[in-house]
Amino acid sequence: MIDIIQALQQRNPTLGPYVLVLRADSRARDAADPTRLTPEAEAWIAEKTPGAKFSQETVLLAPYPGGMPAERQVAVMAFADARHLAAFATHWTADPEPENEASEVAEGADPEALS
Repeated sequence: MIDIIQALQQRNPTLGPYVLVLRADSRARDAADPTRLTPEAEAWIAEKTPGAKFSQETVLLAPYPGGMPAERQVAVMAFADARHLAAFATHWTADPEPENEASEVAEGADPEALS
């Protein structure tokens, strides 16, 4: 993944130093139009990580080590601050906790018993 980030930054220096490539199944991407973010993600970004930019970028990727690289489109988030990247990654790339499990813990259930 680091190689992809470096290739993106070399190809488009305006991305800056804090770049995250989103997976195709990212919760932040709109399922109906993966070239866009969900309205929820856009609202969250506007509030929590002002200045962050979402873009589609082209990069050369090999399908496996030693394979012939081919151009591929990837979805990229670029941030002005490392803390913004970390906040976005924590919120949008982690698997969400099931609501019933979170409420049981909040009500005093033993978290070890939930595993």
